[in-house]
Amino acid sequence: MIGRLVSLAPTFEKGRQLLTVEIHGDYREAYDNLRDKDLKIEIKAYHPKRSLNANSYAWVLINKIANAIGSTEDEVYLQCLKDYGQSQLIPVRPDVDVAGYFRYYDDYGEGELNGKECKWYRVFKGSSEFDSKEMSVFIDGIVTEAKELGIKTDTPAEIEKLKERW
Repeated sequence: MIGRLVSLAPTFEKGRQLLTVEIHGDYREAYDNLRDKDLKIEIKAYHPKRSLNANSYAWVLINKIANAIGSTEDEVYLQCLKDYGQSQLIPVRPDVDVAGYFRYYDDYGEGELNGKECKWYRVFKGSSEFDSKEMSVFIDGIVTEAKELGIKTDTPAEIEKLKERW
């Protein structure tokens, strides 16, 4: 659901406020069904999702790169995540097998955190979780890789159009 915060006003009850939200769409039925019930409400800033065309284009190039270098799409995708994606270092107890928790990661070594032994992992965010800016950097990197291998890519203007649709 997409909307905007309109106003915030105090009420006469301590710890309560009246929040007015303007939403896009017709929610009369939901209002009728949920009126006077306690709700779990989460409000976050809206970020448009990246274009599926941009994601499709990234995978087309990943496939062409994989074919050109004799690799698999998954291996090329993981390398592109490492080179152009987002990651974070995560400490984990040494006895935990992280394969069931993280899809894209590298072992980063052993160490300590707050006096306790741990293993460090660099965990990579999957492209399906990227925002528009992150996907833009990811696609730019893949396009560069493809060009270096002599793979034909869309023109810079066409690629910019993909980015603008986000």
